[in-house]
Amino acid sequence: MTELTELTAVRLLDGYRKGEWSPVEATRAALERAEAIQPEVNAFVRLTAEDALARARESEERWRRGEPQGLLDGVPVTVKDILLLRGAPTLRGSKAVDPAGRWDEDAPSVARMREHGAVFIGKTTTPEYGWKGVTDSPLSGVTRNPYDPSRTAGGSSGGSAAAVALGAGPLSLGTDGGGSVRIPASFCGIFALKPTYGRVPLYPASAFGTLAHVGPMTRDAADAALLMDVIGHPDSRDWSALAPPPGAYTDGLTGGVRGLRVAYSPSLGGQVAVRPEVARAVRRAVERLAELGAYVTETDPDLTEPVEAFHTLWFSGAARVTEHLGPKQRELLDPGLREICTQGARYSALDYLAAVDVRMDLGRRMGRSHDSYDLLVTPTLPITAFEAGVEVPKGSGHRRWTGWTPFTYPFNMTQQPAASVPVGADGDGLPIGLQLVAARHRDDLVLRAAHALYEAGAASAGRLRPAGS
Repeated sequence: MTELTELTAVRLLDGYRKGEWSPVEATRAALERAEAIQPEVNAFVRLTAEDALARARESEERWRRGEPQGLLDGVPVTVKDILLLRGAPTLRGSKAVDPAGRWDEDAPSVARMREHGAVFIGKTTTPEYGWKGVTDSPLSGVTRNPYDPSRTAGGSSGGSAAAVALGAGPLSLGTDGGGSVRIPASFCGIFALKPTYGRVPLYPASAFGTLAHVGPMTRDAADAALLMDVIGHPDSRDWSALAPPPGAYTDGLTGGVRGLRVAYSPSLGGQVAVRPEVARAVRRAVERLAELGAYVTETDPDLTEPVEAFHTLWFSGAARVTEHLGPKQRELLDPGLREICTQGARYSALDYLAAVDVRMDLGRRMGRSHDSYDLLVTPTLPITAFEAGVEVPKGSGHRRWTGWTPFTYPFNMTQQPAASVPVGADGDGLPIGLQLVAARHRDDLVLRAAHALYEAGAASAGRLRPAGS
């Protein structure tokens, strides 16, 4: 059954339909893989095997009757431990969260997956409250890279990325406030989409406000489109949720890129030092887009470095999410989180509103850019995975994780859809990601262009084999 762990959700569902395998077989295989990878990679905070197998048996009976329940019936899935999953504690990577509680509600995206018959096999690791771009926490320790366990999986959705890369379920839900699905997707060689803000409802509301998105982490763009067709619908608990999309994302995948206007920015106008192997892999993929009929122009967006404004918004959110903690609980926090909370608490309302002004101006400039270009392409990250257990690469000179993620967090500020597509590996076999960005509400274009890269063999799903597989 181990080959089932290598299949996409689309392929699994096709096999259920044809009677080639069953949801119980696929779920057992995913659980076995999860247990096998956990000691070395540490992708999970808990596995829910008993419940998963019970749901898989129910799904198997529905398929036997020819009456599948929705779009994901019987597909093994995982959920980042930031999102509520009914029946399982959501501890957010923190010793300061009390595991005792009712835990009787699903987050909106989780509820939609449950309605469509998904089989939840476990909750994945996160840094404390999802605060940084790598995945380690006082509660669950360090999550490691599937290609080299001495390296980081990235974060903050690092557990989800490692689980998908190693076959412990083809679909996972992550969250992204500054790159948190795209960073680990790039480091772990999978696909991830940060949708337009509000496309996937979020409840409870994030303390990081409208920087925080929920998005799919998958083996390829087709699986992400399938998952978006499930989770991309409004929920009354999120007042900022968008209206339903005009059509199915899966229906729009096959349009190709011919005629699309693509802006290619290899280094944001020289602002970012990109590792040569990363630059070469991204450029090769961009050249493939041109061969497929896209009109590619090497140009740079009007993207003045907004890191201080982002820090004001992000650190204020961190201060807010920990505001209720007493002195003893604060001592339990990740020291880095405690540091940014202290800084965030010092900002005034005027400081915050000034950062909002920077954000609005950045959004206006990016909106104008998309009058001329359908898509922006950049590297997802300027580097490949570095040493596990640290916030920044040693010797980099960076103080915070935002120093090595200059391509990701700006698009949380602008609320645009952005995806990471695996396009190769460096000399150490570590994955490299390309980022696709579109105007707000054009998630379909991002998915379409990513799918074209997969179809053309320019994206590396299934070609890079993680060390633990």
